[in-house]
Amino acid sequence: MPSVQEPKLIAGNANPILAQAISRRMSLHRGLHVGLVDARVERFNDQEIFVEVFENVRGEDMFIIQPTSNPANDNLMELLIMSDALRRSSASRITAVIPYFGYARQDRRSKARTPISAKLVANMIVEAGIERVLTMDLHATQIQGFFDIPVDNLYASPIFEMDIKHHFKDGVNDIMVVSPDVGGVGRARELAKRVSAPLSIVDKRREKAGEVAEMTVIGSVADKKCIIVDDIVDTAGTLCKAAEVLMENGASEVHAYITHGVLSGPAVERIGKSVMKSLVVTDSIQANENVSAAKNIRIVPTAPMFAQAILNIWNGTSVSSLFDVKTLGPIYDGHY
Repeated sequence: MPSVQEPKLIAGNANPILAQAISRRMSLHRGLHVGLVDARVERFNDQEIFVEVFENVRGEDMFIIQPTSNPANDNLMELLIMSDALRRSSASRITAVIPYFGYARQDRRSKARTPISAKLVANMIVEAGIERVLTMDLHATQIQGFFDIPVDNLYASPIFEMDIKHHFKDGVNDIMVVSPDVGGVGRARELAKRVSAPLSIVDKRREKAGEVAEMTVIGSVADKKCIIVDDIVDTAGTLCKAAEVLMENGASEVHAYITHGVLSGPAVERIGKSVMKSLVVTDSIQANENVSAAKNIRIVPTAPMFAQAILNIWNGTSVSSLFDVKTLGPIYDGHY
């Protein structure tokens, strides 16, 4: 057991709503108030970031809640500067809770003279004094190996499993889980096993980044309720095109379950006009007004999972236990 009395949370400006929800859930679990540490994270006129912590954190087990979503560079710098402030204030341990890990798509050199930005970001996080990372659905699980510190990678699949079984309880036998590309088959297969559904793949070929030249469905989707599974939806071009191809191949309806709703540019408009009946994302990235107002976009909470994961890390108990619905179900009691 750690020597501190309670874990302490601090949040940047990336997703304060999620940070407050995690705080409330932890308070509920503990039977004690677990609030966010009083601090200010603001910008000077030249956009330099300044952090000041107003509470004593000496010897405390600190958890910084800060996804590195858009604006990625600003939110990343907030995370690094908050860590430096805590380290210089003699915090005993600093854990970065990064629900959405930005730069994760730059995890390898796909062409000559290109960076591996995910590794650079990992180096910066370690150098800032962070001793542990808690994240969700890394774009590539091998990114964990970029760090020389422990990385706990949570999975949204058990949350999606509970949601699917709740919303499709009258038609579970008609479900077909679909991977939108060959690279995401492992993720889709995991969810397909959880809901006891068959698996199909949409094979896509790109002419250049952001544009899909051709799509082919591997597997029969006729008369199936297709559920597309992925980790990130950005501009939603590929997603909407995949939904169209599935409907052309005889699917009765198409839904999508995607962990991180980046939803940049024309994404919300595209999804609103698409043949998809619904898109389900988590709150790892704070939804803007357009996303919240969209009729066919639904957001499922991650706060119960993150709150329990933080408590497990603080207690020194298993985080992988949260991969199982038997463990996670009671935590989400009342949601489904």
